[in-house]
Amino acid sequence: MPENNAPTPETPRDGVAGTAAQPVTDGGTAAPPSSPEQSTRGSSKAKDGARSPIFVWLKEVATVVVIAVVLSFLIKTFLFRAFYIPSESMVNTLDVNDRIFVNLLVPEPFSLSRGDVVVFRDTQGWLAAAPEKESGPFTWVQDGLTFVGLLPDSSEQHLVKRVIGLPGDHVICCDDASKLTINGTPLDETYVNTAEEPQVRGFDVVVPEGKVWVMGDNRNHSADSRSHQEVNGGFVDLVDVEGKAAVIAWPLNRISVLENYPDVYRNVPAGK
Repeated sequence: MPENNAPTPETPRDGVAGTAAQPVTDGGTAAPPSSPEQSTRGSSKAKDGARSPIFVWLKEVATVVVIAVVLSFLIKTFLFRAFYIPSESMVNTLDVNDRIFVNLLVPEPFSLSRGDVVVFRDTQGWLAAAPEKESGPFTWVQDGLTFVGLLPDSSEQHLVKRVIGLPGDHVICCDDASKLTINGTPLDETYVNTAEEPQVRGFDVVVPEGKVWVMGDNRNHSADSRSHQEVNGGFVDLVDVEGKAAVIAWPLNRISVLENYPDVYRNVPAGK
């Protein structure tokens, strides 16, 4: 029988049912032009291919930025918050313009300890009213970055001090050796600034429930609980405590973890 040399139709391609793909001859003749629909689709794909690397890069950058802002906001809201130090009341522990991160999990759910450095809201009027902030062309940017936690809070309506007395503690200044005592135990306060001899400013207080007694490490330059006994007895309400200062984050040569000096308070008995 004569050999059947008729070409066998190929399986339909490109998802177009019932249309056989065009064969390419060995003679090098170009295949017939594709349909207008196929040409338009090919042109669109070429354009997408040309712009896709930039589009993908921009999309990745935008995604990273959004994730960073969301994470920063969540961290600032639930874990840590940044503050800067505007005064010398905590020298040498904290210098003016130090940037610190505050652990927001203290005093709730984790409790405060004697010796903790805390940041608290000024609800008792310890500070003069802050002047109205002047608006500038980029004020909204700074406010936004502060809100999400990417910039430290520069508000002057927060204070930073060291917790000396917890609820129930009997705190007295001073004994015959000019030392602070808590529940009858004298303290060797190694964190106090020794550049000047601390001035003795007598007081005798029992810390009420829900409050703490705070003092600055730079005793001669700190308007702390001692200076505000006419308002709320000089005590700070625990509900006003933003958190415990955990680390110095800036400047780079001062990066360190802040201590609460447990050895200073080790022998202090519990308050009543």
